[in-house]
Amino acid sequence: DDFGIMKISGSYTFNSDRKKVCAAITDPDVLHKCIDGCEKMVMTKKDQYDVHLKLGVAGLKGRYIGKIRMTDKKLPDSYTLLVEGKGMPGFVKGKSLITMEEKGKKTELTCDADVQVGGLIAAIGSRLISAVSKKMMASFFKALAAEIKKRK
Repeated sequence: DDFGIMKISGSYTFNSDRKKVCAAITDPDVLHKCIDGCEKMVMTKKDQYDVHLKLGVAGLKGRYIGKIRMTDKKLPDSYTLLVEGKGMPGFVKGKSLITMEEKGKKTELTCDADVQVGGLIAAIGSRLISAVSKKMMASFFKALAAEIKKRK
């Protein structure tokens, strides 16, 4: 079985204080709205959710069922996000460290992820997966910024 492991990271600055950013990024309703293609997000236990996604992205097209879990919470500084999903095109597993740092009146959020993919997804190549992941991450954080703005 083919699989590949990639590192994906990004840094995003929000025009809000860290408490607001932290409250938004750990709120399941906000996550549901901000995750591209998220059709359903159901809490199964504290800090753990079942997620149904429908992706329309080249090579990753399809429906996925997965789990999201928040661990090692040291809020509002950091937490670890564990993600796993399976679908027709294969599987994705990821572990991401999310850190939030106050910079004056703004918050800088950094996301460092290790992602493992298998099945047909792995066959499409890490460069494409990396590009798609970065695009999805950017779209998520743009939506998150809009949600945080609404909360002011």
